[in-house]
Order: sequence, then structure tokens, then C-alpha cells
Amino acid sequence: MNLKKLALTLALAGFSVTGHAAFPEKAVTLVVPFAAGGPSDKIARDVAEALREPLGQAVIVENVSGAGGTIGTAKVARTAADGYTLLVHHIGMATAPSLYKQLSYQVPDSFEFLGLINEAPSTLIGRPSLAANSFDELRQWINENKDKVNLANAGVGSASHLCGLMLQEALKVNMTTIAYKGTAPAMIDLMGGQVDLMCEQATNAVTQIEAKKVKSYGVTSTQRLKLPSMAAVPTLTESGLTGFNVTVWHGLYAPRNTPPEVLAKLNAALRSALKNPQLIQREEALGLSIINDDRLDPAGHKKYVTNEMARWSKVIQDSGQQPN
Repeated sequence: MNLKKLALTLALAGFSVTGHAAFPEKAVTLVVPFAAGGPSDKIARDVAEALREPLGQAVIVENVSGAGGTIGTAKVARTAADGYTLLVHHIGMATAPSLYKQLSYQVPDSFEFLGLINEAPSTLIGRPSLAANSFDELRQWINENKDKVNLANAGVGSASHLCGLMLQEALKVNMTTIAYKGTAPAMIDLMGGQVDLMCEQATNAVTQIEAKKVKSYGVTSTQRLKLPSMAAVPTLTESGLTGFNVTVWHGLYAPRNTPPEVLAKLNAALRSALKNPQLIQREEALGLSIINDDRLDPAGHKKYVTNEMARWSKVIQDSGQQPN
């Protein structure tokens, strides 16, 4: 068979002459559906750097923020299913279907699951001028001020929003929630005293806590952070909110129908990247845990997200949050 006939045969079979064997042949883009400077952006940039070596190509981070992460997520769902545009998303992947009446994508059906990256607790933090210096004192202050308390979040569907819903439910109070267009502006106003409280990922909060620019009242996971500077900060469960557990996880996704051989290469690259010593060091310094279990497998990742969808659907429904 001459080359022209071979090329025609491959084309009819749905492949180019080179097929996907050479993937990737150009830069890969990681879309982050949140603003630059936030915790998800930091994580995506660390992962992008670690992916460069196993992929053998540049990995570019693109921020497409808005509507609680749904705009950037929708963009990836619509893009070409060739492996060159991927999504790095957090817990909002599992909660958006319960928070928004109409989405231009479906979870899990609009995506291919490549593996979970990490997970981390959040911390309940307050403005530096708050009189309360412990969670017990904070709880008393909240009960005395009730709906005068301002609770910031980074937008509907953000990790800080979800943690705030659970916090209000656990305390049986309704706070005045203020949604920002991302973590960075919310943190700026918290440090400046314009708002009172916020749940924020350890990734973004620890530096501000260490610098005493905000006060820390508790960790949202079942275990304390392993960082020396945070070892004395109790979990909210220890402080009396029994069963309070909010961990923020990030995963890597491709558009639906991305070729299996491309997905296999991307998953292998992710596994290699998550073994990078520099990445591990950076993530652990921020209180994050790198995933090293069956959730790094595409099937395990998909199963985990599906279970999280069911869990958070109940939390959102119980909170009385109306879908947007």
C-alpha cells in the first residue's frame, strides 16, 4: 500500500497520518474558572509547571472567571475534544448542578475525568479587629449580633460559599452573606475590616494568618493542619461543631469524547506530575494533601465527584439556598 492509500485509509478510519501517537505536539492550556491570584489559580500554576516535563510541552494557565466557575467550565465543555484544552476545577464541579437552574453543560456527562489532584481543608477566618480570639468567643459574638454579621464568599458555588452554608446551618444562624467576584477581593475586604468572616482554603489563608492580617478560628477538616504555624488551631469539630467536615479538592478534566489514547497520556502525565518533589513541597507548605489513592484513576475520580454531588445537594437543599 502506497502512502496516499495509507493516508486515505487512516482518514476514513477517523485518524490522521500521525494519529494521536505524537500527542501533545503543541502547548496544552489549563483553564481555571476563577480569577488569577486565588487558591485554584495557584494550584493550577503549580500543576502546570509540574506537567511540562512529562508532557514535553509548555502548559499555559488561562483564567476564565465568573458565575461561580460555570463560565470557564462551560468553555472547556464546548472546546475541541483533542486534549489541548483542559479544566482544573474544585468542589464546584459537584455543586453547580444544585446551585444553578440552567447550566450549558452536564456533570458528569460533559467531561472526561483525568484524576483528582489534591484536597485541603478550609479555615474559618475573621477580620483582624474582631474582639473574639477563640471559636467559643466568636460563637458568642455571632449569637449576640445575629444577622448583623457579614460573611464573605468568593461567589455562588465557590468553596467559601459552600463552607459558609454549612457553617450557618451548624450554628443555626442566618448571616448576611456578601458574594465577591473571586477570593482575592473578598480577602482584601476581610483584611481591611469591611466584612467580618470568611471560610477560605488553607492554600490562600495560611499566609495571611501567619502575618496576623486575619484571625483564625478553626480548621474545617477532621484533623488539624500539619503546618507548625497552624498546629494550635483546633478543628471546628473539636470546638463543638460535631461532624463538620469541608475539604476542598481539585481535579483535572477534558471535554467529552477526547480520544482514549490522549486521555491515557494525560492521566500518566498527571500521575508523574504529582510525584514531583517540588510540587509536593509547595502543596504541603500550603496545607494541601496530594492525592495518592484510587481517586487518581479516572473511574475513581468520576465516582468520587458523583458521590460529592449527592452529598452537597442535600447540604444546599437543607440550607434553603435557592438555585440561581
